[in-house]
Amino acid sequence: MTTSHAQFQAAFADALFAPREQVDPSVRHLVAQPAFAVYRNTVMKGCIDTLEANFPAVARLVGSEWFRAAAAVYATSEPPSDARMLAYGDRFADFLRGFAPAAELPYLPGVAQLDALWRASHAASDAPILDAAGLARAGPEAIGRLEAAPHPAARWAWFDAQPVFSIWSGNRVRTGESDAAAAAPVEWVWQGEGALLTRPVDAVRWCALPKAGCIFLEACAAGRTLAEAAEQVRDADRAVDIAALFGALLRAGAFAGGSLPFDPSEGTP
Repeated sequence: MTTSHAQFQAAFADALFAPREQVDPSVRHLVAQPAFAVYRNTVMKGCIDTLEANFPAVARLVGSEWFRAAAAVYATSEPPSDARMLAYGDRFADFLRGFAPAAELPYLPGVAQLDALWRASHAASDAPILDAAGLARAGPEAIGRLEAAPHPAARWAWFDAQPVFSIWSGNRVRTGESDAAAAAPVEWVWQGEGALLTRPVDAVRWCALPKAGCIFLEACAAGRTLAEAAEQVRDADRAVDIAALFGALLRAGAFAGGSLPFDPSEGTP
């Protein structure tokens, strides 16, 4: 592709989203044609439809009319840069934080963040989960020295002041669940919450996660051993039951591994 051809394509793509007065002079003759407005509207509708599909919990909370108006503003400033439309909207949560009409909905950016984490979990690489049964036969010292990396599909987040996970999960329709069941009225407890999303097999699952769980997973993602991760949790909260926390993360499929890197019967790596 020649430089001039590439420049023309870039200018044409920019013209689909830019105001007419900001359109590159090289394509203004095209923008002036009636057919261009039809094409622009089709592209914009595609962006808005994609965002509505990618952020279903946000759309359910605010309604389609409000959402599509916000999505149009976002699409104008953040046009797609990847042909994979499942990836579109990576900055939508940040956009909502600065979007004036969303100021009275302080939990909305967090809900958008969890919608984005669901997509990331859904599209992540497959991998076996850590063999909990084999791990149970290992000695405590061997387990403590193990570096258990989070599963490729594991995603987690902590929200300090708002029940974002409860709001999100109450507005996210699970496979086989009716819209009415997902949107049943709930009285939120206004406190901080965490969320864990995993995909150990073929479907994304989610559950509440305490702050200690987020700290533990962050330490494991940084390459810490399980003993070091546990120590970081204790530094933050001495009352945490580490064994129960680790067991819950194992059952959720939060760690990659498959077979163990040591013989559990030997008790050491």
